[in-house]
Amino acid sequence: MSSKENCRNELRTAIRQLSDRCLHPAAKWAAEQLVGIEQDPAKFTPANTRFQRGSSSIRRRFRTNEIASATPLTPLAGVSYVSTPVMEEDEAVDNDFYLLGKTYFDCREYRRAAHALRDQTAKKSVFLRNYALFLAGEKRKEEESIELTGLGNSEPTNCELITIERELSTLRKNGTIDPFGLYLYGLVLKEKGNQNLARMVLVESVNCYPWNWSAWSELQALCSTPEILNGLNLSNHWMKDFFLASAYQELKMHNESLVKYEYLQGTFSFSNYVQAQIAQVQYSLREFELVEVIFEELLRNDPYRVEDMDMYSNVLYAKECFSALSYLAHRVFMTDKYRPESCCIIANYYSLKGQHEKAVTYFRRALKLNKNYLTAWTLMGHEYVEMKNTPAAVDAYRRAVDINPRDYRAWYGLGQAYEVMGMPFYALHYFKKSVFLQANDARLWIAMAQCYETEQLQMLEEAIKCYKRAASCGDKEAIALQQLAKLHRELGRFEEAAFYYKKDLERMEAEEREAQNMVEALSFLAEHCREMKRYEEAEVYCARLMDYGGPEKETAKNILRGIRGDTSLPSMDVDHFRP
Repeated sequence: MSSKENCRNELRTAIRQLSDRCLHPAAKWAAEQLVGIEQDPAKFTPANTRFQRGSSSIRRRFRTNEIASATPLTPLAGVSYVSTPVMEEDEAVDNDFYLLGKTYFDCREYRRAAHALRDQTAKKSVFLRNYALFLAGEKRKEEESIELTGLGNSEPTNCELITIERELSTLRKNGTIDPFGLYLYGLVLKEKGNQNLARMVLVESVNCYPWNWSAWSELQALCSTPEILNGLNLSNHWMKDFFLASAYQELKMHNESLVKYEYLQGTFSFSNYVQAQIAQVQYSLREFELVEVIFEELLRNDPYRVEDMDMYSNVLYAKECFSALSYLAHRVFMTDKYRPESCCIIANYYSLKGQHEKAVTYFRRALKLNKNYLTAWTLMGHEYVEMKNTPAAVDAYRRAVDINPRDYRAWYGLGQAYEVMGMPFYALHYFKKSVFLQANDARLWIAMAQCYETEQLQMLEEAIKCYKRAASCGDKEAIALQQLAKLHRELGRFEEAAFYYKKDLERMEAEEREAQNMVEALSFLAEHCREMKRYEEAEVYCARLMDYGGPEKETAKNILRGIRGDTSLPSMDVDHFRP
């Protein structure tokens, strides 16, 4: 049996087992990967291929030579992994109380479900009872959070954690706990702040039962550094590759993440999840054109998809695609307007139209639906900056970094907010945090350089270092080279200034751009070459300045007259150019 067929059979069994335990997000994820495996050509039917049409074109467009050369692709027949036996169910036939409890659970009557299963001892029923208690506690915690808003800083807790932990820890000590019980035990330990034990328990869970994506996700949230990630003792199952790809992405190890996802595509050729994750990595690398292509294809394959579409809206916002963003906002509104992602997309649409108050309204709606929705806090901070409401912006950004201290955008926003308030020392502190987390983003280095240039700091040498880093990171806005030239000129380092003016000139010529920067560069280089007695080079720059009218032309003529007075070498006929 081929590796792909093994994956199919494992996922089919896992979907049933996850659904039986009401782990619906994990079951949905497994089902999406199941249809993402390329079908046997002998079994192709329209039903088998309707989710796969066009996906191969995405693979061709986002695959890069760098990724292909970094690691060999997964062979078409798949790869060999350690075999993990599929867990046997402990009940030949689900008993009536389990069926009743599951029915209550599906209706979101969690306490009724737990009560119906109170005397059941089968592992499936024990898990479902404790999971129902956990969700009942989470629901009550959310209600208390709403009730206590504005009444102090006390954070409500899940009152069921102690009961659940006591039962599951006893089962673990007795060796009678199953992988699903371990997953829930790890989740409880994580909620209580016992991260080390939670990691250990979750590793046990995924090693015993690797198809529960929810367990992998909780484990990933506990891997805040590459050292912690590398220290995990994980079995070599193919699900581990999905986990590592996602963990690398969260840790800003973008190239490693892309390599893993490209590797996975050898087997999961048509997985919408994998393609969406690749789009997310490319978004972090600011490859917006590529991200747009992937999402257009995803929407053709899965037109009612809402997951990750907020990221697509960010790309359309950055590219100022009014019509495309309007269409996307209308689409998600008609699909499910009460999703945090939908509210975020609509907010982006209003922001692009300049209606910042409406944008804030929709960001607030998104946060009512999910108070830990990181993107909404960060983008709402941007909106408050546009509205000149700096205190509100600072508050929004602080909420974002409280949720995820690794969110460089929120740290960057805090830096911008304090810069607007005329507090460059505070701004510099936050800019440093942002570049530590996203060291390959030229915009962050430029912001920090401009902070060093402020009147209060005037640390020009530090600014030069930051602009150099920005130039090495692919400064697409073309700010760094120009500023490096100006700073060196201001400091009297004319040779260094000439070097950067030349580089900036070459960039503008390559991009076929005409800008005031070009006139400034030509004027400086012409004067500098004349001072250095490189007369022929100076005449070339002057000849190019003659193409511009007004004072630039007069400047060039004056430089040429100076060259004529300095040397007896044949020079251009200045008087030939009429004013």
